[in-house]
Amino acid sequence: MTVEHATYTNAERDYQGYWAEQAEALEWERGWDRVLEADPPLYRWFAGGRLNASYNCVDRHVEAGLGQRVAFHWYGEAGETRAVTYADLHRDVQRFANALKARGVGRGDVVGIYLPMIPELIVAMLACARIGAPHNVIFGGFAVESVRERLEASRAHVLVTVDGARRKGRTTPVKAAVDDTIGELTTVFVVRHTGTPCDMRHDRDVWFDDALAAAEAVCPPASLDAGHPLFILYSSGSTAKPKGIVHATGGYLTGVASTHRQVFDLRPETDVYWCTADAGWITGHSYVVYGPLLNGCTSVLFEGAPDYPHRGIWWELVERFGVTILYTAPTAVRSCMKWGRGFPDAHDVSSLRVLGSVGEPIDPKAWHWYHEVIGGARCPVVDTWWQTETGQIMIAPLPGLITTKPGSATLPLPGIGAAVVDRNGDELREGTGVLVLTRPWPGMLQTLHDDDERYVKTYWSRFGPEVYLTGDAARRDADGYFWIIGRIDDVINVSGHRMSTAEIESAIASHDAVAQAAVVAQPDETTGSAIVAFVTLADGSTGDDALEAQLRDHVARRIGKLARPKRIIWSDELPKTRSGKIMRRLLRDLAEGRELGDVTTLSDADVISVLAEQMALDED
Repeated sequence: MTVEHATYTNAERDYQGYWAEQAEALEWERGWDRVLEADPPLYRWFAGGRLNASYNCVDRHVEAGLGQRVAFHWYGEAGETRAVTYADLHRDVQRFANALKARGVGRGDVVGIYLPMIPELIVAMLACARIGAPHNVIFGGFAVESVRERLEASRAHVLVTVDGARRKGRTTPVKAAVDDTIGELTTVFVVRHTGTPCDMRHDRDVWFDDALAAAEAVCPPASLDAGHPLFILYSSGSTAKPKGIVHATGGYLTGVASTHRQVFDLRPETDVYWCTADAGWITGHSYVVYGPLLNGCTSVLFEGAPDYPHRGIWWELVERFGVTILYTAPTAVRSCMKWGRGFPDAHDVSSLRVLGSVGEPIDPKAWHWYHEVIGGARCPVVDTWWQTETGQIMIAPLPGLITTKPGSATLPLPGIGAAVVDRNGDELREGTGVLVLTRPWPGMLQTLHDDDERYVKTYWSRFGPEVYLTGDAARRDADGYFWIIGRIDDVINVSGHRMSTAEIESAIASHDAVAQAAVVAQPDETTGSAIVAFVTLADGSTGDDALEAQLRDHVARRIGKLARPKRIIWSDELPKTRSGKIMRRLLRDLAEGRELGDVTTLSDADVISVLAEQMALDED
């Protein structure tokens, strides 16, 4: 399908010129020499240009007289509220940047951030950006063991964390867990949030508020090359080792600022925008923090869960703050559907004018409910496809320009090249195949931290160094619309959060009672996908409910609660090839109730029938 609109046609005619035009919306200390330097598969955007992310997110708005504009309406789980203005951010970001420098953090030093959704998280990210220290934000729901792994991988020696974190009325002591698990840190900044008691080591630990109070008030933003790394974000891959995805400053800021403006039809002077994602994921980086702040808009920042303290809390906040744009995950929409329309109907949500979907494909049933119940059949629904690696939205409708189809992400955005190809890399104008990106884009990852070889092999080897492999399967219909089907690798998407099957298997197998484990996904009405673990116990032991509970808790401690298997199937043996490779394809067939595929390579075909019987008993 060809879109007859100047935005699309101009971008298609000269995509580098289009992105250069988008970049001009940022404040550059020095203009670029070249829009794009390409030595496939290495791509560098805005070479020679210099700028600072923190300055672009905060300072320039204050200098324009917008200091008293609210950047974030924060609502805490216990009902606390804070209106954080751009002037507030300007003050605290400078002070914390100086506090980091006082503890020896300099340009290029990675800083770990392990915080719940509180304003200090935003301050810490922007303070790192201000001095050129790449931040490594770690999802607050991860277990401390996963935090340790990511800090070690990024070689971060400074951590910003919290005394305790709240979740649905319960408080977890975070600082104490950090002390028990993570060593080799030179500084730990601790936010006083819940009043949870914690030990403070005099030579290492600093209270966040004390650090602000003691710091100098002014910290000029560092002049950074457009290619300077802004952050590292660890995303699960198809191996047990998480991938440290590196995004550079100039291209990433250009991509997220422009897509945030266009996809949501943003009106910064009047809109109140709410992306419900956690900042520990890429959606939070791009569309909670950087995109909204670059565009100078007002956002909602919510600490709690969508069903606490009650199942109508989201709609209460939409009414309270006059939210006009809501960007959330299909999982959340399906949960709200299950709870019933009585909760949104109890509140005035008529302020909403644009609805967004992110994290996984949204099924047509959820799309219609979202559109009709939440949007009153008047709000466009922008279903967005993109990845941690892409940094920015890649496929989505532009409100008012692209006709939507429930369940389809529609068409690539202006300046984006995407295609569906067959196994040989030949483009399919219609049909199902592998989704690829056919040209570089500004927000793209630069490499994998300390692993250039894996970067090339994972993304740029299957179809050549100029074609990016997304790892997703997709279908194109007769109108050229893209329908994302799911992953082609062994990654499970639970509630929009991608987790490696190998990482979960490794966590299960680390339990003393387990000999081996294989993990697959099965469809789930609420979370999109649910984790099913096939577990073989050591020494011929027999599994029971108590051990099942132990294994779930064990995985939660090692990775996080999201990684807990929904089902555990005990198996004396797993289906393997003659070479000893576990055939997860057959396990997926079993979990999803499909007819089994080819079993000729199995070393013991009887294993499958035994497993099928065991699963039937489990369902009973």
